[in-house]
Amino acid sequence: MRLLALWLVCFGAYAATLGTDAVPGSDYAGHEPHHLLAAESIVSERDADLTNQYAERDYEKFDPGRLAPDAHPVQGRLHEIEGLGPALLSAPAYAVAGPKGAELLLAAVGALAFVLAALLARALVPEPWATTGALLVGLSAPALAYGGAVAPELTVGALLAGAALCALSVRRHAHPAVALGGAAMLAALPWLGPQFVVPALPVAFVLVRWALRGRRRGAGFVAAELMVASLVFYVSLNEALYRGLTPYAARLAPGSPTGAESVLDYIGRVPRLITLWLDPNDGLLRWAPILALAFLAIWLLRRSRREHLARALPALAEAEIAAGVLLAVCAGTLLVAAFAAPSASGPWFPGRHLVPALPCAAALAAWGLRRAPRVGAVLGALTLLISAVLLVRIHAGHAVWTAP
Repeated sequence: MRLLALWLVCFGAYAATLGTDAVPGSDYAGHEPHHLLAAESIVSERDADLTNQYAERDYEKFDPGRLAPDAHPVQGRLHEIEGLGPALLSAPAYAVAGPKGAELLLAAVGALAFVLAALLARALVPEPWATTGALLVGLSAPALAYGGAVAPELTVGALLAGAALCALSVRRHAHPAVALGGAAMLAALPWLGPQFVVPALPVAFVLVRWALRGRRRGAGFVAAELMVASLVFYVSLNEALYRGLTPYAARLAPGSPTGAESVLDYIGRVPRLITLWLDPNDGLLRWAPILALAFLAIWLLRRSRREHLARALPALAEAEIAAGVLLAVCAGTLLVAAFAAPSASGPWFPGRHLVPALPCAAALAAWGLRRAPRVGAVLGALTLLISAVLLVRIHAGHAVWTAP
């Protein structure tokens, strides 16, 4: 019942953002119109070739501006750099209710991400801390911004959290179906964006490792084969559609997909490891102060391992392992955001590149919340206040999601 209430609250909050402006005069910005146009093509023509959609200006159904392709045609067919996964995910709902149907579907998946976060948090803390931590992060401004957006980031967060939950379950019980379920979630990630492979790697490693330790070791091999087969098929299809390993091979913009052309360029991005969190305008902690408790959880994990507390409290050993997996997912996401993203800011709400880690970070924040409840209460209240003020300003027309 507690988890159902959590899902309903988050879904209701995300649904409340529908119809609000991402940019002045439009509900969609950045990559969103491209995702919707690909969904329109899949629904109307049963393919993702956007040549006809651009020729007939189908994007005017949801974008009042003049949308331009972001990729060049390959063998006379236009497939954009956003890839096929996000459009395939939203196409069924788009077929039923158009763009708003796609938003509602993604809002439901986004709410599920924080239900999974609460389940992960139960490996670290008891209730009500687990659900409270997930709820506070789920109602933060970044979660609201991406909960109903036509974007894959929070769906990726749900898949990462679900796969991590499966991996931890396999460690305890080694059930083949759970291992395969986790592998299926990880296998879907490249299709939503090649950058999401990086935070999936630590989860894939422990999932296969723990599955191979069970009595039914075949499940571990099948799980590994499923993930590798998905990746091979993904690359093969990209070679055919884009003439490269990823959809970015067909992009119109010159230079590297990451925007960095040399080692020095990547070194110059090291400060992003800090500014992604603490920038006065775009830092994630600026919009979701509750996530500061995730850093407290990192300190708690470090202290527990340094002082070997698990020897005195055996139950803490499992919590340490769970926290380590969650921290690895967050670290992978941070590395991608810092070094692989062309820009830390753009036509999107701040913190976009860190959003896939929100559910795992929420579970870590729940651990910090239990250890520092008074500080957590202040940070939680501040987070909710920021979200409430932002929603009021956006609904009143005084702000938009890309310029809060």
